[in-house]
Amino acid sequence: MEKSFANWIKERGIAEVECLVPDLNSVVRGKVFPAQKFLQSERDGSLRIPSSIYLLTVTGEYADDADEALSMQDPDVVLRPDLETLCVAPGYKTPTAFVFADAYHTSGEPYDIAPRYVLKRVVELYEKLGLRPMVAPELEFYLTQVNTDPDLPLMPPAGRSGRSETSPQPYGLEAITEYEDLIETIYEHAEAASLHLDTMIHESGTAQLEINFNHGDPVHVSDQVLVFKRIVRQVALKHGVYATFMAKPMENQPGSAMHLHVSVVDAKKGNNLFGVEKAEGVDGNTDMFRHFVGGLQKYLGDVTPLFAPNVNSFRRMRPDFSAPINLQWGYDNRSCGLRVPISRPENRRIENRLPGADANPYLAIAAVLVCGYIGIRDKIAPNEMVQGSAYKWARTLPRTLSEGLDRFKTCQPVIELLGEHFCTAFQMIKAHELSNFEGVISSWERDHLLLKV
Repeated sequence: MEKSFANWIKERGIAEVECLVPDLNSVVRGKVFPAQKFLQSERDGSLRIPSSIYLLTVTGEYADDADEALSMQDPDVVLRPDLETLCVAPGYKTPTAFVFADAYHTSGEPYDIAPRYVLKRVVELYEKLGLRPMVAPELEFYLTQVNTDPDLPLMPPAGRSGRSETSPQPYGLEAITEYEDLIETIYEHAEAASLHLDTMIHESGTAQLEINFNHGDPVHVSDQVLVFKRIVRQVALKHGVYATFMAKPMENQPGSAMHLHVSVVDAKKGNNLFGVEKAEGVDGNTDMFRHFVGGLQKYLGDVTPLFAPNVNSFRRMRPDFSAPINLQWGYDNRSCGLRVPISRPENRRIENRLPGADANPYLAIAAVLVCGYIGIRDKIAPNEMVQGSAYKWARTLPRTLSEGLDRFKTCQPVIELLGEHFCTAFQMIKAHELSNFEGVISSWERDHLLLKV
């Protein structure tokens, strides 16, 4: 592999290599090396980074306990590049490549709070049963005007007509061509980075777009989502606008989701195990599919922070803006948190409509897969499918990050499978961020309370 990697570098004239290390908030951290230095470091095992990067909050602070001896020492972890992820990094003046890296203790054991490892650990649960999960994300995002003052609301940017959108334009072809140059650049960069993209559409919000990914291996798909986000942000800046994956960036616009289409196939034969011909099974759904859904219904609400990780995430979950508030399921029903798309048995899947675009893809996918795994293992029966609007049913999802963290702490079946160390670290980071947020005085408070109470 070393020889082929060296040849790959030489053939493409690569001068620098970005070593990508996703943290628990899916912020991409890492190091940039001269290509030959990276090759030498990969060979002799000297690629290292402080383990504390996995305890960074979204504000850039460390959430660890300063009284703990280990946190004061801040030991390194060893980085092992996953050379299957090696790709050209588009958009740089200097020929650059990127590669994802996994973290290990110096003893050789995987660093168990790293998001890529957490997801790999869940995938291994399926592999032991002879199964292989497949995932296809749908990722929404907004283009906005440049905004350098966080006290000011975001505004839609002007398109090539010179005008900004003022009304919903779902699936509008003329609306999406307003940003044709930017979108073409995104596709060009995505192709250079070997991303497996499907369809792009204009969503319901002003200057809100959605990209669909082809289904694939959960870890590979998560890598693709992270690279796509980087590409979109960088391309947007070059076109004089912002791109944001916040779950709810504008108060009077729909939120942005990361819907996850999930199926399970036989690891050897490759056939879909969720669907059968209607003559052989009820509604064409296998028992495995129903148990998978049963697991989602029983446990997803208790691990909400894994797919709604920020205070802002919960602003999206409101019925007026086509976002789910419970874990009902139904055929082709977008009011449900769990939707069964119209499909043939070989394409049967469940669409989890709960995750926001701000979610860490590794952890959001790990959440749905681990809950579904428990459902399969314990043969959990789902509730009956709903007819009509699922918003008529009671809200079963947490309303706030605080409530979500409280429920997550007690979800022992999931904690056991994801790992106590990871779950403790994740909760510590989110509690730290929540504490910081609660100390901020909002413009709403100044507007309505300053001179009235």
